[in-house]
Amino acid sequence: MSSLITELSDIEHKELKASGLYSHDLAPVGTKGRKWHMLSFAALWISMSACIPTYMLASSLIGGGMNWWEAVLTIFLGNLIVLIPMILNAHAGTKYGIPFPVYCRASFGTQGANIPAVLRALVACGWFGIQTWIGGEAIYKICAVIFHIDVVPADNFFGITLGQFLCFMLFWGVNMWIIYRGIDTIRFLLNIKAPLLLALGLLLLGWAYTQAGGFGPILSQPSQFDAGQPKAGQFWGYFFPALTGMVGFWATLSLNIPDFSRYAKTQRDQVLGQALGLPLTMALYSFIGVAVTSATTIIYGTTIWNPVDVLTRFQNPFVLVVAMLSLCIATLATNIAANVVSPANDFAHLAPKKISFRTGGFITGVIGILMTPWKLVADPNGYIFTWLIAYSALLGPIGGILIADYFVYRKKKLKLADLYKAKGKYRFTNGFSYVALVSLAAGVLPSVPGFLVNVKLLDASSVPPTLVDLYNYAWFIGFALAFVLYLALRHLTDKEK
Repeated sequence: MSSLITELSDIEHKELKASGLYSHDLAPVGTKGRKWHMLSFAALWISMSACIPTYMLASSLIGGGMNWWEAVLTIFLGNLIVLIPMILNAHAGTKYGIPFPVYCRASFGTQGANIPAVLRALVACGWFGIQTWIGGEAIYKICAVIFHIDVVPADNFFGITLGQFLCFMLFWGVNMWIIYRGIDTIRFLLNIKAPLLLALGLLLLGWAYTQAGGFGPILSQPSQFDAGQPKAGQFWGYFFPALTGMVGFWATLSLNIPDFSRYAKTQRDQVLGQALGLPLTMALYSFIGVAVTSATTIIYGTTIWNPVDVLTRFQNPFVLVVAMLSLCIATLATNIAANVVSPANDFAHLAPKKISFRTGGFITGVIGILMTPWKLVADPNGYIFTWLIAYSALLGPIGGILIADYFVYRKKKLKLADLYKAKGKYRFTNGFSYVALVSLAAGVLPSVPGFLVNVKLLDASSVPPTLVDLYNYAWFIGFALAFVLYLALRHLTDKEK
């Protein structure tokens, strides 16, 4: 055990406490704090993967034209791919007990680490907003049933009605209350969350089976990319950007996984726990989403990819209220665990002595509102091609740099105390590593034209088609380019010294 974990001595702890880079929340976790076993990580991923965005992810692929097995396979492949950087980046967290922003200091510099930390935090704010919107929408639908309110679409600039906004803010307030009380408050929610949402998913699956006349009609729905179908011959053009989106779904956690792996007892626990918990759960829950969404096409003649909208079709008020409350509790637990822990640490890293974990969580909540999450999930194409792929273009290069630095350049050896020293080994140039910053910019750059075309800020005819297509592979291109360039520049600067 001791050979696998590197710790600060008591003397080093005392010396570093005065450093502006040190705080209780960012300090390395010692051997006594390592209580997470393999099953802990498996349970974490089962709990986080069994969520409404996973359901919507699969459903959106059906809406895009895939049949059930194409959608499930795409999701499974995407999660197998993202599992690799997930396990690799978790290594430093387990070995040194450090959170993600401190891990970034080795490659980006003690001050430069704020750049990847804030980029990752902003993405988490978006996800926090999305989960909060889902919970608020469930509350709104419950109120509509109880008080017999007609649900009408918004016709204003913001794209949201007053009732929806009030319910959104109510659920947001519950999230803020949980943050105020501390992360330990959600342990009970996490314990009951996975069974609740899995039960809800299985009940929906049973309903779909009954209403659609068995799984035969559901699973026999043809792909729109098959010969004679509306999108014949366009499969690969949809598959690769969809796969990038699937990788992007957990690209956030593939970076900040040290925030969790720092509590692992051994490397074996984090590796096996993640491998068992992530891909299979994503495939299973996405299948539920695929099957139910396909059934809505048969039952209602239209594809309904949001489970909240599916539940509103139920006629029994008791069933609807119980289902929506279960959804709210499950969403609350996922939101705090997946979308607050990491950005709270990231924002705290900006000023360790002034911003606490709790304050960082409040900042996350405010930004989550400003990002208008209801627009991010307004339609399947926007969900995958604007939201998931766009942020994967930012996070892919960061992942490439971190892995290149830790595994190839430093060979898994860090000077732990120096990570907390303003004038230590990782200061570089006034706290910034220009090698990492240049590599990050270069990794993001190829995806910019395609992104601008996708959000309609540039006309597609004004950009070479090749540059537009690069956006569909944003995570892969950014990761590979930043990985190679970082090592080349590090080698060059070392030679100059």
